[in-house]
Amino acid sequence: MVKAAAADRPGEGARSLQARLEEAVGLANAIRLAVVGAEIVRVERPNPGTLLGRGAVARFAERVREDDIGLVVIDAPLSPVQQRNLEKSWQAKVIDRTGLILEIFGERARTHEGRLQVELAALTYQRSRLVRSWTHLERQRGGFGFLGGPGESQLEIDRRLIGERIARLRREIEAVKRTRALHREARRRVPYPVVALVGYTNAGKSTLFNRLTGASTTADDMLFATLDPTMRRLDLPSGRKAILSDTVGFISDLPTHLIAAFRATLEEVTEADLILHVRDAHHPDSAAQRADVLSVLAELGLGERLENGLIEVMNKIDLLDPAARASLANQRLRNDERVEVSAATGEGCAALLQQIDRRLDHADRLVRLEVPLADGQTLAWIYRHGEVLGRRDDERAAHLAVRLSEADLGRLRRRQRAY
Repeated sequence: MVKAAAADRPGEGARSLQARLEEAVGLANAIRLAVVGAEIVRVERPNPGTLLGRGAVARFAERVREDDIGLVVIDAPLSPVQQRNLEKSWQAKVIDRTGLILEIFGERARTHEGRLQVELAALTYQRSRLVRSWTHLERQRGGFGFLGGPGESQLEIDRRLIGERIARLRREIEAVKRTRALHREARRRVPYPVVALVGYTNAGKSTLFNRLTGASTTADDMLFATLDPTMRRLDLPSGRKAILSDTVGFISDLPTHLIAAFRATLEEVTEADLILHVRDAHHPDSAAQRADVLSVLAELGLGERLENGLIEVMNKIDLLDPAARASLANQRLRNDERVEVSAATGEGCAALLQQIDRRLDHADRLVRLEVPLADGQTLAWIYRHGEVLGRRDDERAAHLAVRLSEADLGRLRRRQRAY
């Protein structure tokens, strides 16, 4: 059983505490934990040893004992020392927000790539916890070879073994990234443009994905229902074909090492021709969720794309009252890159497909490029990905007039910066 507690931390006024607590309970429910209590705890000055104040620690100790609670979730980052002290005080297992998200990811990952990335994130998190939390880690042991060096402690052995496993996982993920790159190259030769769905977890991305493509991927009403990326063909009103990609949902305070572990999966977003940011229009913290998603996209290096390569899709409008829907419609008049839909009923989906069609139709830009003749790889890349309308060579460079998509233009700029 679980008791979820949310800490009131400074600087988070944009998101309501009640919404944070409901999200923490939703995360616990996502892995079928029986939530017997949930409470907001205001922390004015975090206690270095327990995060919470003495009174709160004592009060929860009594509640844990009375209700026979076996697991307490703190919806805040805990240091290893804080985690150990709370477990000793409450005689129950204690995990923080990162630990809970890792538990969900570990249960939901289905593909080989997803499992690799979850294990990498979990081991990176676990390695930070090896700070003499348990007495058996302090014992010295002798031996040689793989049994441990003279006087090597169990703590050092565990840290070394985790480090070796992390190194192996990173090599395997690099191999997965290379395979993904080959698949992307094959898709570009078709060539179908790629449209990626991104958004806060439980915003309705998978339901919209199923509605637009006729697929039947998992779309439960829970946080992180989908982890592994899925791709299907998308038929547009003009007869154009595209590939629609559904990705893992984002969440506030997503740990940095989790973003790093899932960078290979999220590369599908960085390589997309068009990004659809699916938002839950009915959620009271929709604006704060938007900021969280844009922050992660910026961290992935998509800052430039957020200006003109993104359509906001306001989902779940069927849950809004007439006044809220009218307000949303007025906002659209000031932002023609926004579309209101209900993935559940299908309302607005035809307009969304037309918007995607228009954006892809105008996505190509005519640019003039100067490429050194010695750079044969870049010249070949331009011919593969763009439409060369004219070329003039002088003694040192090729001067090209090329029609390129915004996404390919961004890739070309990153390619040139890499050299």
